[in-house]
Amino acid sequence: MTEPSESASEAEAAECPRCRKPEALCVCDGVARIESRLQLLILQHPQEQDMALGTARLLAMHFEAAVLRIGLSWPSLAKALGRPVDDPSRWAVLYLGSAKAADLAPDAEILALNRKGELAERQRAILDAIEGVVLLDGSWSQAKALWWRNPWMLKCQRVILGPKQPSRYGALRREPRRDGLSTIEAAAMLIAAIEKRPDVAATLNASFARMLQRYRDVMPARPRPGAGRDFRRRRGA
Repeated sequence: MTEPSESASEAEAAECPRCRKPEALCVCDGVARIESRLQLLILQHPQEQDMALGTARLLAMHFEAAVLRIGLSWPSLAKALGRPVDDPSRWAVLYLGSAKAADLAPDAEILALNRKGELAERQRAILDAIEGVVLLDGSWSQAKALWWRNPWMLKCQRVILGPKQPSRYGALRREPRRDGLSTIEAAAMLIAAIEKRPDVAATLNASFARMLQRYRDVMPARPRPGAGRDFRRRRGA
């Protein structure tokens, strides 16, 4: 007997087991592995994981040793990573304070700050010593919640970014600050600047651009307010 064909709504709801996105938005076939000396820890707010335009899982797929954790708090960096950490100060966390790279050093793409939120001395030496990066994945308010609920981050090196261009999200997902970037864009800037490898930024940004194009191909030309929320809920699946 011939099996019944899949309905349109079922096809829309089908989810890729790797990236956890609707198949219409999946770009897994083009994900290229990246070798990097930096370790990545991505902490994702629980309310962010249903975002169709989220980039945390896509970012993690590019790096074999990347760790993605979903939750609100962890007792320590080691607990979040799932392994011992010799020196948390050699890990950087993308800082969410009021300091902006454009105000401190207009030409810089990445800056290290001290505990007072001021520009640290010996910038290059600090960046060269970084072994891993903690990225907070979520909206601005969700990322702030992750910051305040995990005081062990105070032991890490704080860094801020000074992107010269706004996020590639454009009107699809607005940021409250011009220097707000998607998680994958932030990782691209950080790794490229710390390791001096523009090829990493090119690869990550290309994956992000593909995902955005897939979204634009299947969604209305003028997304309503809240565009980028759970694709499956919006499509009625």
